[in-house]
Amino acid sequence: MSHTAHIPSHRKPRRNAPKTALRAGVAGGVLSTIAVAGAAGPAQAEPVTQTIEMPTITAGLSTAVAASAQATQQVAQDLQTQAQEDAAAATAAKAAKKAKAEAVRKAEAKKKAEAAAKAKAEAAERASRSTARTTLSATSGSSTGTTVSTSSSSSSSSATGSAAAVIAFAQAQVGDAYVPGGTGPNSWDCSGLVQAAFRSVNIDLPRVSQAQSTAGTQVSLSNLQPGDILYWGGAGSAYHVGIYVGNGQFVGAQNSSTGVVQRPLSYDPPSGAVRVL
Repeated sequence: MSHTAHIPSHRKPRRNAPKTALRAGVAGGVLSTIAVAGAAGPAQAEPVTQTIEMPTITAGLSTAVAASAQATQQVAQDLQTQAQEDAAAATAAKAAKKAKAEAVRKAEAKKKAEAAAKAKAEAAERASRSTARTTLSATSGSSTGTTVSTSSSSSSSSATGSAAAVIAFAQAQVGDAYVPGGTGPNSWDCSGLVQAAFRSVNIDLPRVSQAQSTAGTQVSLSNLQPGDILYWGGAGSAYHVGIYVGNGQFVGAQNSSTGVVQRPLSYDPPSGAVRVL
């Protein structure tokens, strides 16, 4: 073999340059497109790369929720109880106001009734006294004046002992008020004053005028002594009493208009008298 013989080359044959350039351009365009697409992707939407984990309900969380629910329920019950108490208080206040108004009305009605009864009793007492005086004048005529005059002259001496004490007590009450049923110390009715005057010397008399008119020995009006009990009406049915104090005078709780007074016997001539001392 000749040393000049052609030895085949192991190098790859060179590619056609135009084809290579074309291929390189295509590849570059594709890569550019991919790069542009990749750059534009984040502006449109960001892929989700993280998972949100929901909290796990533990025993502590469950207890807290239960406690909160219980507290809410307790508040609701408290509000309901308060509302019920407020309603009950309002009802009670309304009932109390109504009861008070009714009590005031009844008290006023009772007061009016008592005033009317008192006025009626006083009118009846005045009428009874007028009737008694008329009857006494008709039965005794002019002798009544003579009797009173005689008794005045025969009893001009000053009282002593228990009679003086009784008279002093009665005279000390002159000016006090007359009140039906009054027994002192600042208001009296006729028999209450007489009873208290004699009690001051330890003598107990009945409470009412009817019984006091028979409590002692009956004496004539012409023979009166200081300390004798005078009565108006009949013995045992007297409607008024007083105390003879001498000098033709008596002390008595007459009526609500005059109160306790000292007057001459001619002011209101008595029907009779009893002696206790």
